[in-house]
Amino acid sequence: MKFPREAPKRKVLKTLENLGFRIVKIGNHISMIRENQDGTKTPLTMPNHERIKGSTLRVICRQAGIKREEFLKVYEKV
Repeated sequence: MKFPREAPKRKVLKTLENLGFRIVKIGNHISMIRENQDGTKTPLTMPNHERIKGSTLRVICRQAGIKREEFLKVYEKV
């Protein structure tokens, strides 16, 4: 399964929230954070655009340590 070419921002945010991230700041970019079970925190920053490009999604997932299959499985259900 491949990343969507352009994904609606709302659907991407919902997917990330379902993966444990929460929004901490919204401006030109959206900052999110996930508090992990071992006490560490995983930050994530994405552009605040109406549609998020697939290439951008790949980078976001890589930086946040989210496997592609994991992201897409949740994305399909949102």
